[in-house]
Amino acid sequence: MTIAALVIASLLLQAPTRTLTASPTRPLGTLREQAALQQEWLRYRLDSVLPALMRKHGIAMWVIPMREYNEDPVFWALVSPTTFFARRRTIYVFSDRGPDQGVERLALGGTSQGGVYEAYHAQETIDPSIGRRPELMGQAQWDLLRKVIEQRDPKSIAVDISHTHAFSDGLSAGEWEQLQAALPQQYLARIVRAEDLALEYQAIRAPGMLPAYRRLMEVVWGTIDTAFSRRVITPGKTTTDDVVWWMRQRVNDLGFGTWFHTDVDVQRRGVDLSDSNSVVIQRGDVLHCDFGITALGLNTDTQHMGYVLRAGEQDVPGGLKQALVNSNRLQDIVMAEMQPGRTGNDALAAALGKMRAAGITGTVYSHPIGDRGHGAGPLIGLWDHQEGVPGRGDVPLLPVTWYSVELQATTPVAEWGGQPVRSAQEEDAELGPDGRMRWILRRQTEFHVVR
Repeated sequence: MTIAALVIASLLLQAPTRTLTASPTRPLGTLREQAALQQEWLRYRLDSVLPALMRKHGIAMWVIPMREYNEDPVFWALVSPTTFFARRRTIYVFSDRGPDQGVERLALGGTSQGGVYEAYHAQETIDPSIGRRPELMGQAQWDLLRKVIEQRDPKSIAVDISHTHAFSDGLSAGEWEQLQAALPQQYLARIVRAEDLALEYQAIRAPGMLPAYRRLMEVVWGTIDTAFSRRVITPGKTTTDDVVWWMRQRVNDLGFGTWFHTDVDVQRRGVDLSDSNSVVIQRGDVLHCDFGITALGLNTDTQHMGYVLRAGEQDVPGGLKQALVNSNRLQDIVMAEMQPGRTGNDALAAALGKMRAAGITGTVYSHPIGDRGHGAGPLIGLWDHQEGVPGRGDVPLLPVTWYSVELQATTPVAEWGGQPVRSAQEEDAELGPDGRMRWILRRQTEFHVVR
């Protein structure tokens, strides 16, 4: 682990936390409580995470211009929970004044957002007549930015341009062209790309997020456990679509969102259902779901396995249990290889080598998670790129980041005449400040059973 990473990890251990008042209908408390909690996270990230990252990457100033409805991907990690969009044009400027004075945070055209920014407006420094001429207001913002830069004279000016990472590529062509026109040549020569800064800022978690995320995971587990039970499934009648929409409705009723459409699918002895839709669930079916929910600006991603008991069966067949054991073993292998400083591609190659040595047939396609479902940070494989992912897989793992450990192990099942069964699992985990991977809640080691 680098010195910078250790500094970030130690800072994160000092973060404050706020509790939420949970109830059966509001598992994460009221919206007002949630907003207060999110504001704490924002203030912490701006106070502690951002300065450490700017110094780690040698960035004196970070400039993020954007317009309403064309926000930079980093926007939602920089704003309060009551700020939904950029206001007309908003330009965020972060200027490092050194360890003693800290990072100055300016919102050109925006608001203070609860005191986390100093709000600057073009009308305050530009000819007031511009306020009566809307066609010139855009230019006023750029004139204000030029003055801010000239006053601070930064050695480097970072912007969000990247060919590799969407999280670091938020500077639109229109904003880039206007930025170039606004700045004198001497400052244009100091522009650098904030590729790693933007990526890592969005990847690193505030510690206060962890208890709330764990509670969110409890909702996920409870929803899946109910969905894969007789409370929702009547064998021979209920379809996979019925289960999907029950899960979607349950999420909505609890006041949460989802970042992708839930998937429920079936494996059946002697039948290929891989291209089937809305399958009627029968006894003896193996169930699988891919399910993610959104709340507090955080996203989950979970895949679990289920089984529908046949008439007279009291338990899941041994061969299916072994399939789950094999995917659990692959989880152990992948988690052990996910170490700080190691790239996603290196972790993938090492895990696949140990997987093959253990006699497991499978694939690994794990990814960061947090502010987004497919989050900022290193990819550890894609299902169709088991050789590694150039660029996106070359990013090193950092402490205090979260990952969806997503994979599958395929096992011949004796009770199914040797038919291979795919045990696909996905569980969210934290790479902690101590450099160790651990499950945020727990992992599935037994099938959900429909009796």
